[in-house]
Amino acid sequence: MPDAIVIGAGPNGLVAANLLADAGWSVEVLEAQDQPGGAVRHDRGVDPEFVSDLFSTFYPLAAASPVLAGLHLEREGLRWSHAPKVLAHPLRDGRCAVLSRDPQETAANLDTFAPGDGAAWEELRTVWETLRPGIVDALFTPFPPVRAVARLALRLRAAGGLRLARTMVLPVRRLGEEEFRGEGGRLLLAGNALHADLAPEAAGSGGFGWLMSMLGQTYGFPVPAGGSGALTAALVRRLARRGGTVRCGERVTEVLVRGGRAVGVRTAGGEEVPARRAVLADVSASDLYGSLVAEHHLPGRLLADLKRFQWDFATFKVDWALNGPVPWSCPEAARAGTVHLAEGVDGLTRFAAQIAMGRVPDEPFALFGQMTTTDPGRSPLGTESAWAYTHVPHRVRGDAGDEGLTGSWDAREQQVMADRVEAQVERYAPGFRALVRARRILAPPTLENLDANLRGGAINGGTAAMHQQLFFRPTPGTGRPETPVPGLYLASASAHPGGGVHGAPGANAARCALRDRRSGALSHLQDRLTHRDRRGQR
Repeated sequence: MPDAIVIGAGPNGLVAANLLADAGWSVEVLEAQDQPGGAVRHDRGVDPEFVSDLFSTFYPLAAASPVLAGLHLEREGLRWSHAPKVLAHPLRDGRCAVLSRDPQETAANLDTFAPGDGAAWEELRTVWETLRPGIVDALFTPFPPVRAVARLALRLRAAGGLRLARTMVLPVRRLGEEEFRGEGGRLLLAGNALHADLAPEAAGSGGFGWLMSMLGQTYGFPVPAGGSGALTAALVRRLARRGGTVRCGERVTEVLVRGGRAVGVRTAGGEEVPARRAVLADVSASDLYGSLVAEHHLPGRLLADLKRFQWDFATFKVDWALNGPVPWSCPEAARAGTVHLAEGVDGLTRFAAQIAMGRVPDEPFALFGQMTTTDPGRSPLGTESAWAYTHVPHRVRGDAGDEGLTGSWDAREQQVMADRVEAQVERYAPGFRALVRARRILAPPTLENLDANLRGGAINGGTAAMHQQLFFRPTPGTGRPETPVPGLYLASASAHPGGGVHGAPGANAARCALRDRRSGALSHLQDRLTHRDRRGQR
């Protein structure tokens, strides 16, 4: 009987398993898919000569994560690779906002949009460097991060106090307008805010856009050399060296609760797998509380709140094998790993508004990845392994384009939407389509079939909006890995601090399990000593 069962071999599940194994626990990870990794996997499914990341690919949060740094995955062969430039946002008039890991290069680029905008960027970066230690501590520790917040508050006071706090909760459109005279800085902030499901007018989108921009400025947007699955492979190797096991093709259908405590799981094959100490679930909150745990074990308030749980935007992704480099109209975009494709902040607002109205965007904002530019081993010399994803509504009420898309995502609708994404790329890179050797379409249902945590193609485990963060995540009054069932812990992106590949939800769950076990053992020892003393007194 293992000490712990971990449901799901995504990055959070594997991080949790490694930390438990480090503490001397025996750990077994059960994964529904036929390979580990969750949304951190790659393959050669587009073209045998091209490595393509199936889901996530650029990892600034991983680079910043003290959780992953503490695992020393470089000892397991993990290497990071960077593009010459972090991010580009071209416009059709030939201008291009560029984020570089060299702050002076970023500032010089923004000055081409409006003199003085480079200095404004430097001011935002100075604030970031002042707050960075506290922000990183607060992001990657269990909620509420009391010590981290206390340290952050001191730094916040030094950096401007309430005025800075106001800046962080601004919509990103307003933040850009207050900080920059030209479009360049506004584009970088707003495009990065839409790495989550935060429209330019959403409260808090300014803080998120600033955070992602500063992470890129400091750490870049690195990728694992050889494919995103190299990160997964390093985690699995490390776990195996510590005695942990990963069993793939084992879908968990139930968390076993006996005597009011989680004592194991049942698989789709009917096997009961017991756990001596804890069960950690790297699954969505909706699946954990809506399927895996019997309703009578859960408070009615939690079940009612889950009906209000909001997923982030659905995702539509296209992978390409290209016969040559992308022919960008703006040469600066050719050296960036990530390219944002939307015509200004107004284009981003239009895109987000169409999704809010339940309409499939006609000119979708595309987040485009140039993988061979970032990691030259991804495809043959002179070619490019590339992808783009965009967002669509979960419930389609209409099509902003002329093709009558309904959200059924049948073969016709997938082809139409993929063509629409390609047309968006073509607007900024005329001749792009002529380079396509092969393409693969991953519509929302496909993404969910490949990873059940990506419900309807949602990639962040739930919205990043303020009403579902901190102690509102996944429901009001939670915010921590503990669940209403003792011995059961939520270890997925549905828990604080949310989406991204950084391992924090898994680490938080593992630490809580270890702490609770130590507390329980101490309490048991104290009870025994008290009982012995009473017997002695008698």
